[in-house]
Amino acid sequence: MTEYERSRTMPALPEHVFGQAADVDQLEAWMPQGLHVHAEDPPAVTVHEDRTHEDVSALLRARPDQMRLEWGTRDQGSYTGWLQVAGIGSGASEVTVHLSFFDESHDPGEQAVRGALDSSLQRLEEQVRLRADNAGG
Repeated sequence: MTEYERSRTMPALPEHVFGQAADVDQLEAWMPQGLHVHAEDPPAVTVHEDRTHEDVSALLRARPDQMRLEWGTRDQGSYTGWLQVAGIGSGASEVTVHLSFFDESHDPGEQAVRGALDSSLQRLEEQVRLRADNAGG
């Protein structure tokens, strides 16, 4: 099993960050590029990966009381992940994303995963800022 984890501080309340991260209709705005989530009968979703042109059955669960989003493959059990939002005071939050690959053939490698996680966290922060700007104006 291979695991990866990245964190980022965001200048927004944890409820706002989690609300943006858990919005199924907005997942593609911050998730790694080339992944597309289609909600079926929640928590069941299908994830399409442009790189492999495959559709994968997956689960996606939002746990608002814990400000946690959890996901993973349904049939193969080869991959899981979670996103956790925590308030750190002064209206800021820390967002941590963790991925676990149980099947090495699904692991794209450390450099690719770290790059995708960093870019996803950056895009999530941009989406949170856009949402805050739109709410305020």
